[in-house]
Amino acid sequence: METSELLKKVRKIEIKTRTLSKQIFSGQYHSAFKGRGMTFSEVREYQTGDEVRFIDWKVTAHFNRPYVKVFEEERELTVMLLIDVSASGDFGSGRPKREILTEIAATLAFSAIQNNDKVGAIFFSTEVEKYIPPKKGKTHLLHIIRELIDFHPINKGTDIGEALKFLRNVQKRRSTAFLLSDFMCPNYEEALKIASKAHELIAIQIHDPMEEQLPDWGLVRIHDNESGREMMIDTSSHANRQAFARYQNRIRQERETLMSRYGITHASISTQEDYVKPLINMFNKL
Repeated sequence: METSELLKKVRKIEIKTRTLSKQIFSGQYHSAFKGRGMTFSEVREYQTGDEVRFIDWKVTAHFNRPYVKVFEEERELTVMLLIDVSASGDFGSGRPKREILTEIAATLAFSAIQNNDKVGAIFFSTEVEKYIPPKKGKTHLLHIIRELIDFHPINKGTDIGEALKFLRNVQKRRSTAFLLSDFMCPNYEEALKIASKAHELIAIQIHDPMEEQLPDWGLVRIHDNESGREMMIDTSSHANRQAFARYQNRIRQERETLMSRYGITHASISTQEDYVKPLINMFNKL
């Protein structure tokens, strides 16, 4: 992509997502994440109403009267964006999934930057394609957006497990990690389980209605962008459409069960809908 065209796209996304972040998500973000991390500040004498669990027993024993630990809210978080850049992101009967993922990632990043948090990014396919270490500031944020718009992955497939393992290796301290993907990937439960213990993990799925319900178009050639495989399906067959819908529904239920099992807040956003309301609902669950 030519530099002038790239800058124009970056600017367009910046204007849209920064406005959304300021008007809608900044307060939601602050309410959801600030105050979750607490650091020890000092000890003071016990006062009526203080929680017993905060009593510092060593200091209490030394002075022979009760003292409690005082904690301060951690004002700085590290936000990691794990972004699926696999070939399935090129599909979308509304807008391409990749375009929506980019806007959501930018909105989340602007919300973090406005709250003085660090933001980093991991672009992944079947392997980690690019890692951008977390930093503060608008310049850094625009760098992430620019890279995401103009990024060309080496691999076409998806391996969520690899991205989550990489997160654990590079981010030793607890972070807030947004996993943005269409989740067309098998066998990532173990990595999800481990990562959800080390980090606050939030999953955002972008899906397309045509991936869940076949239209009645007769004989159709279906192409898998990730594997390159093609097959012919008779979509005029009611039995075929029902079987496809049942399979996709089972996959959806298994994914939702998995997220609930490990306490992961998640949102599912269609390529044919505005993502603002689903994101607000997601923040309200946190």
